Amino acid sequence: MKKPILAAIAPGLFVLLWSTGFIGSKLGAPYADPFVFLSLRYIAVLPFLLLIAVAGRSRWPGNPLAITHCIVTGMLVHGIYLGGVFWAIDRGMPAGASALMVGLQPVLTALAAGWLLKERIGPRHWAGMAVGSVGLILILGPKLGLDGSGVTIATVSALLAAVLAMSLGTVYQKRFVPVTDHVTATVWQYVGALIVSLPLTLGESWQVEWSPQFIFAMVWLVLVLSIGAILLLMYLIRAGAVAEVASLFYLVPVATTIESYFLFGETLALIQIAGMGLVVAAILLIRRKPAPVPPADAV
Repeated sequence: MKKPILAAIAPGLFVLLWSTGFIGSKLGAPYADPFVFLSLRYIAVLPFLLLIAVAGRSRWPGNPLAITHCIVTGMLVHGIYLGGVFWAIDRGMPAGASALMVGLQPVLTALAAGWLLKERIGPRHWAGMAVGSVGLILILGPKLGLDGSGVTIATVSALLAAVLAMSLGTVYQKRFVPVTDHVTATVWQYVGALIVSLPLTLGESWQVEWSPQFIFAMVWLVLVLSIGAILLLMYLIRAGAVAEVASLFYLVPVATTIESYFLFGETLALIQIAGMGLVVAAILLIRRKPAPVPPADAV
């Protein structure tokens, strides 16, 4: 049966959109403190989502438990994940290197999905994750230990916390928010994100430089990432196995590294290009559908 158009283009479109989030974060980082930046982003996205919910006559979660699950998902997927990424980039971590660290997520998500959701993780998945991890090491390796590279224990730790939160949030979404309307669930998720980010602004300044670059970054992150990419992610999680959806994140570092090379002049060594090739091979291996087994009476 032929796939619907959205199902066919959603994975590639998600990777493209999600990869630009790291670029937008780096573009806006000089003009606002990280958690102020994030809080403004969450506050700005809520009216748009509410309008979409009203226009589309979306159904709201019917009980407090469902709302709580959406809020917890938002705290993990938006609040802690993006908080770690924005903080690391604000401390000098290159956008490409940030994406590469977050690229470890498929391994953790697959492990969590196998443990909590009882999804079968076969040899093909394990082999693909191993190849993808080697590819990520090759891409990130040249950045480690360089003076002024922004790759420090603190920034790496923040990104590891972000990876763990995103992995748990993806599995939590699949397990506890399986049938809630995409749009209204996302509204509550951003409420959860604000629960994380707003208290962290107490140690920051709310003085924002509203430069053209910052405004562009904010508009892009709100409309393209916080609405477009997130709704695509919710659709993909609901439509497929968590381990396979998570494997898409292997491609995000490749796209972000290329974008960072052209936009910010972040260097791209030959070994990093080789790592990208391994990452692409890992994606193809993980997402390849096994050939159907012919019936026993087939001739």
